[in-house]
Formats: sequence, C-alpha cells, structure tokens
Amino acid sequence: MTIVLFSQALADPLPEQTEIRYQGWAGQVTFVELADDLGYLAPLKLKWVGNTISGPQDIQTVVTGDVDIGGAFYGAIIKLIAAKAPIKAVVGYYGSDAGTYHGYYVREDSPIRSARDLIGKKVAVNTLGAHLEFVLREYLARNGLSAAEAKQVTLVAVPPVTGEQALRQGSVDVTTLSGILRDKALERGGIRQLFADTDLFGNFTGGAYVLRDKFIKDNPNTSRKLVEGVSRAIAWAQTTQAEEVRARFERIIADRKRNEDASPIKYWKSTGVATKGGVISDGEIQIWIDWLVKDGLLKPNQLKAADTYTNEFNFYRTGKQADAK
Repeated sequence: MTIVLFSQALADPLPEQTEIRYQGWAGQVTFVELADDLGYLAPLKLKWVGNTISGPQDIQTVVTGDVDIGGAFYGAIIKLIAAKAPIKAVVGYYGSDAGTYHGYYVREDSPIRSARDLIGKKVAVNTLGAHLEFVLREYLARNGLSAAEAKQVTLVAVPPVTGEQALRQGSVDVTTLSGILRDKALERGGIRQLFADTDLFGNFTGGAYVLRDKFIKDNPNTSRKLVEGVSRAIAWAQTTQAEEVRARFERIIADRKRNEDASPIKYWKSTGVATKGGVISDGEIQIWIDWLVKDGLLKPNQLKAADTYTNEFNFYRTGKQADAK
C-alpha cells in the first residue's frame, strides 16, 4: 500500500501555484473554464480578471504577466515569439471544421461576388493581426490581387457580437461570423457567404493557449495540471454529444453571474480542434510560419515550428490516453 501511495504522489505532485488568472469571452465558455467545471483542474483555482475579444491582446497580457494563460491565433503567437516574447504554445484550443468555421459575409443584395470586388471596401474583423486578417489576406492573394490592391481593402476592428449589426447597417461591406453568431445571423436571413476559412485551409486547428517560459520553469507541476486539465476538457467536448456540451455551457454561464446572454450557446456544434485534446504538431504551425515569410514579416529560417510549442504537459501527448475523457 505504501508503494502505491508513493507512486500516486509522484504521478500527481502538488502544484507550486494554485491561483490561475485568465480572461474570459462574454457569452462563451473557454476550455479553461470548462476544465475547472469538470473538476480537471483541482486543486488549482481560477481567477477571472475580465473579458477580451482579441487573441493578440490575450497573449500579450500573458507576456506582461497580467494573466497566466491566454490564447490566440498561431500567426499572432509566432510573431510574438519571433519578437523574443518568452512564451510557448501548450495546447491547441480552437479551429475550423464543417460545423465550426469562420465565414466572410455580405448582404444578400451586395454587388460583392469575388475577391476583386473587395477593393475599396471595408471588412469587419474582431481584431487586427490575427486569424481573420490572415485568412482574408490569403484569400485576396490566392485570387490574384497584388499587394498594392490588397492594401485597398480596409480592415475594421469590430467586436464579434456587433459584427452582424455593422453589416446590416452598412457600416462595413463584409463581416466575419463564426459559430453561434453566424448561425443566428443566418437564421435572420438577408446575408450570404462570400467564402470561409475552410475553403482555403480545410479542417485545421488555428490557435493555442500559451504560457510564459518563466511560469513553466517556476511552476512545472502547476503547468502540467493546468494544461492536462485543459486538454482533457477539449477531449471531453470532442467526444460528448453536442446537446450535453451545450447544456453544461449554459449552466456554467448562469452560475458565474456575469450578466451576459447565454442564448447563443444553443448554436454550438463542435470544438473545431483537429487533434485529440489539442495536441500540437509542427505542420499546423509551419503553415503560418511559411505565410509570414512569404508576406515579409519573418525572415526565411528565422523560426522553427518546434521552437514555438511544447506538448510536454498535454494529457494526450503520447496517444496512450486515446480513449480517456
């Protein structure tokens, strides 16, 4: 019995830090919050410090030490690491598939039918320098627009919850919608899809949660517990019936009492994460390194994909837990 207890202690050492600071997203449940609700983080305790609508802002807040974990598009992570930011991607947390993707929408009566029609137009995105900007620029490039022509497409930062309204009121010519916000807008009618990120890249994991290098070094046990818990929560959502996931999300939002609208949760379909538990691969990062090099934002061979992430703490890193929840 003593040997068993000793083995268990070695397998699950005490965390060095128990409070985990993070930012939320209004009307949504992050996988950090889901992991906590499922009991996967104990004895860690979450401390919500506010909401964000921007992945780049979220991970910049990790860099400055104002939160312990944050997530963003891989392109934004790569740019920060290339600028010597001391962070590592630790678990993929969002992406695009048949049920969960980012679409670019115009009004039904809009004359915009092609990439070239976007010249001189305004496109709403949640934040600059992230997933939606990169996808749009790739769409323009693949459809033959020169760099000078692409610069004539104006990006406007608009909170996701008001993107539909901005389009219908004519403040922008194109808006980006995904998941629950997209489906609600389509139910109301009067808009149509110009293209989607999956048209360009297929099914893919688009971004990851990051931790500071110093946080990992000073808190290896906490880091493992946190990332393992988040990866298990992602896998739970990947393998659980959507209606059960939605019910839990609705209850989490009600319980946290942040005076937010939970009705969009009924449109949740999938995680969009391409790998079990968000295990990261070189390939899903290299595509964005190559893009940044092509766009002149990185030098060739400036950064290797393997230098930007670690799967060390992911519960599914070896594949041995393939059937675990």
